[in-house]
Amino acid sequence: MTILKIVLQAIVVIASILLTLLILMHKGKGGGLSDMFGGGISSNAGTSGVAEKNLNRLTVIVAITWVVIIIALGVMKRFGLI
Repeated sequence: MTILKIVLQAIVVIASILLTLLILMHKGKGGGLSDMFGGGISSNAGTSGVAEKNLNRLTVIVAITWVVIIIALGVMKRFGLI
């Protein structure tokens, strides 16, 4: 079971880094921290609608995967499986 624990923890680390990068890639909607760092300068230079939708889908998939693995690790620890 320790191999499973190590694999799940590695996936959580990779998913965390990937989720952070995906969130940072989103186009700012204005008025927030993204405008402070230059997000409001290029209003028409953002991604297309299809690319933005795909980025949203990928972000949601990675976030759900991250949550499921975190819950699985917690349940496994609670019942003494790892």
